[in-house]
Amino acid sequence: METVELTEKQKKSRRGRNIALGLVLGGLVIAFYLITLVKIGQPG
Repeated sequence: METVELTEKQKKSRRGRNIALGLVLGGLVIAFYLITLVKIGQPG
């Protein structure tokens, strides 16, 4: 089975995208958590 070797530039680019995606997902988790806390805290 053949594997594709990435250049250093491609590896850096992929790492940057992975970090950005992780930050976005983490931000969404925090946002949903905070929204949930606000909704639960409101008198019904």
